[in-house]
Amino acid sequence: MADTKHCGASLDSFLEAEDVLDEFQARAIKETIAWQLAEAMKERKLSKSRLAAMMHTSRTQVDRVLDPEDGNVTIETLQRAAAVVGRRVQLELI
Repeated sequence: MADTKHCGASLDSFLEAEDVLDEFQARAIKETIAWQLAEAMKERKLSKSRLAAMMHTSRTQVDRVLDPEDGNVTIETLQRAAAVVGRRVQLELI
């Protein structure tokens, strides 16, 4: 066993076998986007209230965008948030 580099299947194959791969991937994407937006806000010294005003939306909506637990954020909202912090959203199918 000491000679074996890898033991067992990959994490993706395990999650797929447990029928939760899509859920975990979606969560990882949401966490990454929320983190990137929060970092961009820090760089630009933007508060949540100021971001909301610049997006022409509510502070509650900004909280949703920055909360990876919340699944009710549209791509359009993400695009507006990204534009305010000088970024853009890029999606691709692979």
